[in-house]
Amino acid sequence: ALEALAAAAPAWLSPLVDADWAKRYGARIDSYRFPKGDNVRAEWAGQVGRDGFTILEAVYAPQAPAWLREVPAVRVLRRAWVEQYHRDGEGVRWREGKDLPPGRRRLASPYDPDARYATKRGSGWCGYKTHLSETCEPHAPHLITHVVTTDATVADTEVTAAVHQGLATRELLPDEHDVDAGYVTAAHIVAARDAHGIELLGPVGLDTCHENYEGEHYTQSAFTIDWEAKNAVCPQGKISASWSDQRKSSGTPVSRVHFTAQDCAACPVQDKCTKAANGKWGRSLTLLPQDQQAALEDRRREQLTDQWQQRYNIRAGVEGTISQAIRRTRIRRTRYTGLPKTHLGHIFAATAINIIRLDTWLSETPLGQTRTSHLARLQLAA
Repeated sequence: ALEALAAAAPAWLSPLVDADWAKRYGARIDSYRFPKGDNVRAEWAGQVGRDGFTILEAVYAPQAPAWLREVPAVRVLRRAWVEQYHRDGEGVRWREGKDLPPGRRRLASPYDPDARYATKRGSGWCGYKTHLSETCEPHAPHLITHVVTTDATVADTEVTAAVHQGLATRELLPDEHDVDAGYVTAAHIVAARDAHGIELLGPVGLDTCHENYEGEHYTQSAFTIDWEAKNAVCPQGKISASWSDQRKSSGTPVSRVHFTAQDCAACPVQDKCTKAANGKWGRSLTLLPQDQQAALEDRRREQLTDQWQQRYNIRAGVEGTISQAIRRTRIRRTRYTGLPKTHLGHIFAATAINIIRLDTWLSETPLGQTRTSHLARLQLAA
C-alpha cells in the first residue's frame, strides 16, 4: 500500500512518514527479516498495526482525495487491518482465535483477495479447487464436459448441485454420475434423481454407532422406523418415547428419536446398543427425512456388494484425468489472480486436454499404460 501511494500520491504521503518508515517498509518483509525474540516481534507487530491505522485514517479523512480509497492496495490494506487487528482504548493488538473472521471469509493473500487457505490430508495450500467432470463411455473418447472452480475452503459436498445444474444448462446431463465419496449425501442422491433423473453413484458413510464399541453392536439399521406413527422399535421390541423434528446448524432437517433410560437400563443387550442409560434418555437415533433415509439405507446395502463395487470401478478413470491435467497443463499452479480468471484458466486446461484426447482418438494412438517401477518388474519376473 505504501509503494502504491508513494507512486500515485507522493506529495500527499510525504508528510505522514519519516525515515523510520522507510527503514521498516523500504524492503519486502519476509520471515527471515523479522526481529528476533517473541517480545520484540510482538512490539514490531504492534508498531506495524499502528502505522497501518495511521495511513487508513489519513486516506479516509474528509480532506483526503477520494480516489485514494479506490487504490487496490489500499482497499486490501483496509480489509487486512479490519480482519487482523483490534484497536481499543488499550492500543493496537493482533486478533487471535475466535476474534478472527471464519477462514472462508478471511483474506489469505494480499496478492489475491479471492484466494483462501485450506488443508486436506495434512497438506495446506492457499488458492482454489477445481472439479472436473468427464464422459466415460468405453468406446468413445473421454472428454471433460464441465469445470467448476471454487475457493479452497469450499467442501466437495457443496459442489454437487452446482455441477448438475451446469450440466443441465448445457444439456449434458448423464444418466449415471460416478463421483467420489466427498460429493455424495443422501440429499444429493434424492435431488439428482428427482430433479435431473440422474443416478448418483458413489459411496456413503457406513452405518456405525457413534459410541466406541468393541465387537458387535446395534447400528441404526437394526431399528424399525414407523414414519406415520413417528416412532421406532428397537431390536428387543421396545418403542421409542420421544420423536422431535429439528434442524442441524447447517439447516438439514432431521428427526431425533429417543428411548427411555428405564427401558435401556433393563435391556439384556444394553452393552451392544448404548451406554446412555443413567440420564433421562437411553439410546437415541438421528434420522434424515424419509426419502433421504431410504436412499441412504439402500446405498449402504448396495455398496457392500461385489456387483456395485465393479460398477463403481469406472470412477478410477478420473484420477488419470487429474494426473494428465497436472502434468500437461500444470493446473495446480494458477497463472492468474482472482477466481474468475483462475476459472477461465481451468477451462483452457480442460480444452487443451480434450484436444489432446481427440487427436489421440482420431489418430488411433494407443493409450499409455499404468507405470510399473523397475523394482516391481523384477518382482513380477521372479
